[in-house]
Amino acid sequence: MDYREFSGKTVEDAMIEAATTLGIASSELDIEVVSKGSSGFLGLGSKPAVIKAKPKQEVSDDIEELLSAKKSAKGKKKPAEKKEAVKEEVKVQKEEAALEEVKEAQPEEPQEPANIDDSIIDETKVYLEKIFDAMEMEAKIDISLDKVSRTMSIDVEGPEMGIIIGKRGQTLDSLQYLISLYVNKKSDTYIRIKLDTENYRERRKETLENLAKNIAFKVKKSRRPFSLEPMNPYERRIIHSTLQGDKYVSTKSEGEEPYRKVVVFPKKNNK
Repeated sequence: MDYREFSGKTVEDAMIEAATTLGIASSELDIEVVSKGSSGFLGLGSKPAVIKAKPKQEVSDDIEELLSAKKSAKGKKKPAEKKEAVKEEVKVQKEEAALEEVKEAQPEEPQEPANIDDSIIDETKVYLEKIFDAMEMEAKIDISLDKVSRTMSIDVEGPEMGIIIGKRGQTLDSLQYLISLYVNKKSDTYIRIKLDTENYRERRKETLENLAKNIAFKVKKSRRPFSLEPMNPYERRIIHSTLQGDKYVSTKSEGEEPYRKVVVFPKKNNK
């Protein structure tokens, strides 16, 4: 990605503008200061600070195209099958969204271990191995099942993991939904799937936390609400959680899946 130009009253303001526009934390920006700006004399003749910025590390935009190419090489689904699969996936996404939105406001309560057959672990591993074989990818798969939280955690290692992460984790999320479809068709108890590779989820969490703080700072200064880009329920919950104790701003989710997004707005009576 080429450098883009951003401006603000100060270099710090310009950095915040760059971070919010590019959707990353300010710590992940590669910055060149063009002009530090000046306040002028008694406010007259003031000049804004100008910087050039781009992400330090960018995810290749053609990752999903490469993934699609590998899939198409193995043959396409029939229209009827594809339509049915999409319907089923949308249904699961809505169920996941509803669950996560509730959990944003309510802490989890301890549960009794669910009656889940351990064979689901081996079956899921075989299912994933077939997927990676079809994609001609090497992958080491580690699966654990927590019967109390009804959560299956899957960690994948291999030389081409950037492909399954995709742009901002979109491919990883899609694969996670596919696994959820497979697992929950076989299980009487709903099992939440958590798919990760190269510690991407934790790294993404840190990025979103930094982004939330940057946005909160901007909202405090401008006293105007700011809408983030659409995110999945898990990422929205990170934004809500990061800013839930902030004295000056609050958050809410707006819109319908998959375009639901977080809005950060100033609290009343806090100037």
